[in-house]
Amino acid sequence: MPLYEEPTDRWAWVEIDLNAIRKNVRALKGLLRRGVKLMCAVKADAYGHGAIECTKAMKAAGADQFAVATVAEGVELRKAGIEWPILMLNQAPLTAIQTLVDYDIMPSVYTSEFALAYGECAAAADKVGNYHLALDTGMTRIGVLPEDAIEFRHAIDFHRGLKCAGTFTHFATADNLQDWDFRLQSERFMDTVNALRDAGCDVGLVHCDNTPGMILHPELHNDMCRAGIALYGLQPAETTASRIKLTPAMSVRARVTRAIYPAVGEGVSYGLNYRIPTPHVQVATIPIGYADGLSRTLSGRMDVLVHGKRARQVGNICMDQCMFAVDTNPVRSYRRAEPVAEGDLVTIIGADGNERITADEMADLRGTINYEVTCNFGMRLEKVYV
Repeated sequence: MPLYEEPTDRWAWVEIDLNAIRKNVRALKGLLRRGVKLMCAVKADAYGHGAIECTKAMKAAGADQFAVATVAEGVELRKAGIEWPILMLNQAPLTAIQTLVDYDIMPSVYTSEFALAYGECAAAADKVGNYHLALDTGMTRIGVLPEDAIEFRHAIDFHRGLKCAGTFTHFATADNLQDWDFRLQSERFMDTVNALRDAGCDVGLVHCDNTPGMILHPELHNDMCRAGIALYGLQPAETTASRIKLTPAMSVRARVTRAIYPAVGEGVSYGLNYRIPTPHVQVATIPIGYADGLSRTLSGRMDVLVHGKRARQVGNICMDQCMFAVDTNPVRSYRRAEPVAEGDLVTIIGADGNERITADEMADLRGTINYEVTCNFGMRLEKVYV
């Protein structure tokens, strides 16, 4: 039974353990040498965990700065009273520059047009526009190419409204210990940083290690590391699992809204592709579906936990609901399950007794990554914090 107040208007929700968030931050901080800062990615509503509450918990555990993906995400944090440095991990549209200046959100910069317009807006407000220079060292996503970095800086450094607060890149294969592309990216980045320094450019805080990078490649911690999925208790890759212990922060729960014993042969859900095979099979409904992040591709392939045991989801997952089956036949004692009733607690992700369903298990079934699983569940379901 959850030890918190559940939502009153729907029997499905996401449970976030803020103590787990704090433990994970401390574990990541423990990897860093003295003086290296920790930037925590709270984009996509903290990977579905709730950006405002998670940001506060992370700061309490020792986080130094925070990263978002959009202007609106940064504004949300500022309006909630978050005063710590916020980096937008992208370059905003020109039309959003005034908002960046008003709310003191640092953009990533990689075009001179944007940089100079940002500097003009900051100077007009009698402010200095802090930014981080993004370098494209091989991921081909955003950033100034290494060979253009010095010329780029010389083209914008004259502006009194601009200040480089950081220089960074993003690794594509930091989870691979023996990867040639990772070594190439890291060499390009450090060579470019050194060249900028030699050219007299202030590079600010140098950061390149993402979550797998900070775990597997401490030689590249530089001035700051950017943590992402590990903050929420999930491993970024198999290669990191033996290096750091993490505590998952998200559980997904629901309560049974209906439980019946259909006749043998009756079908379940759209398409009726599951039919009741034997007597004593009970079908229960829970109010969570693909609009809540429970992908329709999981239909008939996933389990839920009820009464501390696994039960198979059956029938096609609907937009707002899905069904699972329990076999209560007293003759088949080796597989007999306890009957369920309206109001019984069901776990979609998380622990119940000795059983646990993880985001990684669900990601494997979906053919995706744990990042997407938690982000999806965070979009519509109400969050409760423990």
